[in-house]
Parts: sequence; structure tokens; C-alpha cells
Amino acid sequence: SSSEWQRNHLDSKLPSSVRNTLLELFGQIEREFENLYIENLELRREIDTLNERLAAEGQTIDGAELSKGQLKTKASHSTSQLSQKLKTTYKASTSKIVSSFKTTTSRAICQLVKEYVGHRDGIWDVSVAKTQPVVLGTASADHTALLWSIETGKCLVKYVGHVGSVNSIKFHPTEQVALTASGDQTAHIWRYIVQLPTPQPTADCNQVSGEDEIEFSDKDEPDGDGDGSSDCPTIRVPLTSLKSHQGVVIAADWLVGGKQAVTASWDRTANLYDVETSELVHSLTGHDQELTHCCTHPTQRLVVTSSRDTTFRLWDFRDPSIHSVNVFQGHTDTVTSAVFTVGDNVVSGSDDRTVKVWDLKNMRSPIATIRTDSAVNRINVCVGQRIIALPHDNRQVRLFDMSGVRLARLPRSNRQGHRRMVCCSAWSEDHPICNLFTCGFDRQAIGWNINIPALLQEK
Repeated sequence: SSSEWQRNHLDSKLPSSVRNTLLELFGQIEREFENLYIENLELRREIDTLNERLAAEGQTIDGAELSKGQLKTKASHSTSQLSQKLKTTYKASTSKIVSSFKTTTSRAICQLVKEYVGHRDGIWDVSVAKTQPVVLGTASADHTALLWSIETGKCLVKYVGHVGSVNSIKFHPTEQVALTASGDQTAHIWRYIVQLPTPQPTADCNQVSGEDEIEFSDKDEPDGDGDGSSDCPTIRVPLTSLKSHQGVVIAADWLVGGKQAVTASWDRTANLYDVETSELVHSLTGHDQELTHCCTHPTQRLVVTSSRDTTFRLWDFRDPSIHSVNVFQGHTDTVTSAVFTVGDNVVSGSDDRTVKVWDLKNMRSPIATIRTDSAVNRINVCVGQRIIALPHDNRQVRLFDMSGVRLARLPRSNRQGHRRMVCCSAWSEDHPICNLFTCGFDRQAIGWNINIPALLQEK
């Protein structure tokens, strides 16, 4: 225990401040162990009671086929899983113990609501419409973009105008128009009209989480080939095609007002276009390597571009006569995305496994750094609540606040969550059913319900 450790190290050569910090950390670890141990004992007692009750009916909980209803949530902690958890917990390193403890409370706060299955290859990007009807958009390596009903998981529109991977999708701020970026070296602007299906009142919100794992399929799809997009209306031709890049267009976004759009390319440039005329207004040069992402400020004429050159750049178009640029250097590997938040903050994520929060008034060093165990892909910030969603290469999605405090990890098991790299996250703060979406290389997008008040209260 920490007290024994203290007695044995009275003659330590360590400075007292370092020793006190270590003592405090050991104390925390001891408390985490104790809490886990107590929790596991309680769960084991609960399962023993359940097994006694079920023995009369000739069934016990052993982690195999589980009955539906109330029992389902209890039975998910099967005896075998518990003993395994106890074993692995005591073998694990400190950080794993702490995260294991943290996730025991995350499940009720972060619930998987819907899976959106229909793409034939990995999904690079996910986005939520800003106007009614509120639909979900996905961009995929299968050369298509799909629009979905958030409530039913049904595909509403399929865009097939690109001849390369569709790398990003963004919705116009006021119109039913989408902007997609593609490996075919273009960005397309296309109009859509959708008829939202009526949600079935009998639908169970959590039906997906109890289903057995079937690769790339969805129980709602009658054709059985995992292609939920085969029967939805198809759009083949864009309103406008933005051409002038000499390489893959990896991302695109609307400037405030929707009259201009910005694209980011592997040709190391970002381009600003006039949407109505599709003319190139500015070519933004300066990055030393391929661009990975671009993002626009919700209310001001500001653009941020990120790159494999380990930097991201802030471009200011507020004054028509001066186009200033600021370079942010704080990462040691590819910056995978940088996004604006409320006020004067930018949040950047990187393959160096960190996420950094920056103040635009002081760009020399970040105001917070989040260190993780896996490369970070396209991040998104819940503006109202200032919560950052981090999608990782290692299939995890974690939630942090702006000061770098970890709030939760989205549940992931062989029954739910992403089965391959998670590429992107997108918040939809006002949606009553799903307020966070993620997508990945497993060809599916997932809608989550995050109980934000409970999440923040737990913090």
C-alpha cells in the first residue's frame, strides 16, 4: 500500500515534491483497485442471485445466448467475463486500470442507437445537415456519398457523380445542397430533395446493441447483401464541379454564408472558390506536404488547413485587402484535422497521438494537450458543451473536455461499436435521438446518444 511504500522510502534520494506526487498517484491507484474489486464482488453476487433464480427455469447465464428484455443488461456481465475482467485488471498497467474503471460508468451515458449500413467500402467522413430535414451524410471510398434518415437508418439519396473515392461531405448552411471532395481531383456541389420516412413507433432504440456480430450487415435490410443503398434515389450529375487541383481533393467546406467554398488537396494547396461561378478566387500555398483537412469558422471568414508537414495554418479573409496566414507548429507528425470551436479556439488532432487546444490570440503554444495511445483522425467539437470527440486508429472513440479531461469512451465490443479504424466524428447537438455520429473502415456509420448532462456531472 502507499503507506508501506512511504515507510520504506523515508531515506529516498527523490526530492520531497516528487515523492509526494508519487504517493498521491499510488493512493489513487489503490482506490481504483479497491473500487473495481468491490464492484466486481457486487456484480458476482448479483450474477449468483440471478443464476439461482434462473436455475429453477433450467437456464443459467454463461455468456452464451442471452434472453431479451431486462435480463439482457444484467446478463451482459456474465460470470466468465467477470473472472476474465478480474484477471486482466490485476495484470494491467495503471492507465489500463483507470480506463477500465472509467468505462464501467460510460455505458449508460453513451448508448449506441443506430447503425447506418450500405456502403461497399470504408467511410471517410460523416456530417449532419444544418437545415430541415436533418439528414446524415456519409462519404465513402466506394466512390459514393449517401444521405440517411437518422431515425430509421434508411438510405434516402445516393450521389454517384464522382469517379474516385469520396473523401468528405459538408452540408450548405441554409439550402439542401451538399459539397463533396474526391480522389478524382474535383469537389462537387449537388442539390438533393429527400422525403423522410416515418419512424416505426415499435422500433426499439437499442435494438442494435444486442444483435450478434454479422460483418457489414443490418437486420433491417431485407436483401441480405449489406447494401442498404441499392433502392434509394440516385443523383448522377452535380450542379457545379470545382476543378483546378492537380491531386486528390481530401476535404472541402463552405465559408460562412455558403457563397464560397474551400478545398484541400494532396497537391499541397487549398483553393477558395466562388460557388455561383465555380471560379477560383484564391490558391492558398505554403504547406510543404499534402493537405489532410480544411475547416471553416461558423461565423467569420476564417479557414484552417492541416497537413502532413506537421503544421496547420489559419487563413484570414475577413479583410478583403489583406489575407494573413498564421502557422501553428506543435505536432510531431501529420495533423489529421484542425477545427474551430466557440470563441477563439482551434482544436487540432494528429498521428502523433495528441490533440491540442489553441487560443487564436496566442499561437505559440497550446492551452491544453491531450495525450492518447493511438493516432487521432477527424475530430469534432460539440460547440454548446465544448466536448471533443476523438476517433482513433485503434477503433476507439473517446470524449474529452476543452481542458483535456477525459469524460468517457464509447462502448466497443464484438457486439457493438466499430470493428476497424474510426475515421471521423460529428456532433448533432439538437437532435433528440442521436447527438453524435462516427464512421469508419468497417463500412458503417453509427449514431450515438450521449447523455451530456450526466457526462458533465460525472466529471
